Amino acid sequence: MSASNKGRGARLPPEVNRVLFVRNLPFKITAEEMYEVFGKYGSVRQIRIGNSTDTRGTAFVVYDDIFDAKNACEHLQGFNILGRYLIVLYYQQNKVTKKMNLHKKEEELKELKTRYGVGDD
Repeated sequence: MSASNKGRGARLPPEVNRVLFVRNLPFKITAEEMYEVFGKYGSVRQIRIGNSTDTRGTAFVVYDDIFDAKNACEHLQGFNILGRYLIVLYYQQNKVTKKMNLHKKEEELKELKTRYGVGDD
């Protein structure tokens, strides 16, 4: 078994996926530098670096292969770039969706309370 196929038959935890969410990035890091760092662990399909005030210092890194993403997540967690220690997590869509659904449910509840004259007593 070659090193690149090592662990291919292993079951992965459910949170493991091809998309990594990276926090605590230096604001001045470039996409080329990101490709250089994350490309060492496999073929990177896409990197999106946050550029608005509330997303600066974060990025999404999408790998072509789930095992490359797992390897990168394990090795780059706590990696020091320009004096900053990276926080590398698997992106979990369901957490984002849950927050959106909660907000939507709260709005629906508020609307129903006003429609039927129910107070928050």
